[in-house]
Amino acid sequence: MKTLVVYYSLTGNTRAVARRIARTLKADVLEVRTMKTYPDDQDVLLGLGQQEVKTGYVPQLHPYRVDLSKYDAVLLGTPVWWSTFAPAMKTFMKSLDWEGKKVYPFATNGGTLGHTPSDFRKALKGAEVAPILSVQFDERIQTTPESEIKEWLTLIG
Repeated sequence: MKTLVVYYSLTGNTRAVARRIARTLKADVLEVRTMKTYPDDQDVLLGLGQQEVKTGYVPQLHPYRVDLSKYDAVLLGTPVWWSTFAPAMKTFMKSLDWEGKKVYPFATNGGTLGHTPSDFRKALKGAEVAPILSVQFDERIQTTPESEIKEWLTLIG
């Protein structure tokens, strides 16, 4: 089975989880990156993130090439921004045809997924979407046990 792990990470938490998952599954990896640079100031970033989610902002991404037909499973990783996936992941998902794909979403967060699970199902029309993995962090410290991630990975096979 050929697997692809696609992720967007602003602070590095989602990147760390995605890379560990990819190593475990011996999967290909694609990092989604925005053309726009986000501010380092946490207060400014929070306000900007909230505005982007509320307005449905779709950021421009750095060019990437991916042929989903080569993969049996696609894992999508994102931080939770204001109760949903990051706008960069929204842009990525809108750019591809998900019909017939098996998708396994995971989201890093500070304590809640909000409506991220239902938003993934809506955005991935035609895909078979597995239950989402929630990986919680306290700032940069992962609080979700690795055993929960390993258990979720058994869904993939």
